[in-house]
Amino acid sequence: MELSELTRRAVAVRARFAAAETARGGPPWSRAELAQGFVGDVGALMKLVMAKEGRREGPPDLDVKLEHELADCLWSVLVLADAYGVDLEKAFATTMSELEATLPAAPTAT
Repeated sequence: MELSELTRRAVAVRARFAAAETARGGPPWSRAELAQGFVGDVGALMKLVMAKEGRREGPPDLDVKLEHELADCLWSVLVLADAYGVDLEKAFATTMSELEATLPAAPTAT
């Protein structure tokens, strides 16, 4: 799936969450609340990573939970980028170029 398709799907799911939030009598989450939710997802991801590394107990379905939490984090990033009008594909390419410029040249294959 292309990044644009991932973003479209993430935003569509976000719209459904917003409708559910409104149906329950509250406002849809703000951008700041979406970011707070992302922080919570990152915390959950960290616990699973620690379990994967043997630093804490993990659930029996650890790999499934890890996949889910990584996908949750990606969803949050895509939704936040859309909410703030960030062209994530362009920003990613620019950031990678900046990082690559700070690194030594990649070894050449012989």
